[in-house]
Amino acid sequence: MTKHAEGFAGSLSAGERCAVVSVDFMRGYFDPASPFCLPSDEMLSSASRIITVARAMGVPVIHTKVVYGPDGVDGGIFLQKIPALRSFIGEVAMNEFMEHVAPLPDELVIAKQYASAFFGTSLNSTLQALGVDTVIIMGVTTSGCIRATALDALQYGFIPLVVRDAVGDRAPEPQESNLFDLQAKYAEVISEDLAIAALSR
Repeated sequence: MTKHAEGFAGSLSAGERCAVVSVDFMRGYFDPASPFCLPSDEMLSSASRIITVARAMGVPVIHTKVVYGPDGVDGGIFLQKIPALRSFIGEVAMNEFMEHVAPLPDELVIAKQYASAFFGTSLNSTLQALGVDTVIIMGVTTSGCIRATALDALQYGFIPLVVRDAVGDRAPEPQESNLFDLQAKYAEVISEDLAIAALSR
């Protein structure tokens, strides 16, 4: 290990109380008609298994989706930078949840307008009220909303565990480079098996 690598050799492990944060598993990332369609949907199967275990263990599962107001007024500069986000204006087909990972009626759904699930939402205060110290993060995309959510989780004092098998991106290169950076600096990148083990404690 090089001297530089030694500086990034820390590790994190699950604390006393976990919550699962399922980020933006919306039709817009899996429908070929969408400009955001990903090349694979393999992460959905992993996410579904994790959600099933979380529910069985009584672990909170919180879902996020992107929803903009009329004409995207609450999207600000983000919509200027990524005009395709306008496909998420209002409650439309493209921001419906994928069936495999759709929330139950008693699970919290947070509407967000920016990358992080924490930015401008009630997620931080909700997790604190639940006594959560660890967030198991899955969803799309790794280089955008997953990275931003993991970084904010760390900055708000939560232990971020990003599930490698349950996140995805538009190409292998941003997927792997962002998982590498997340592991080095902001989160613990774990397998599905380790996530289930953490939930089953």
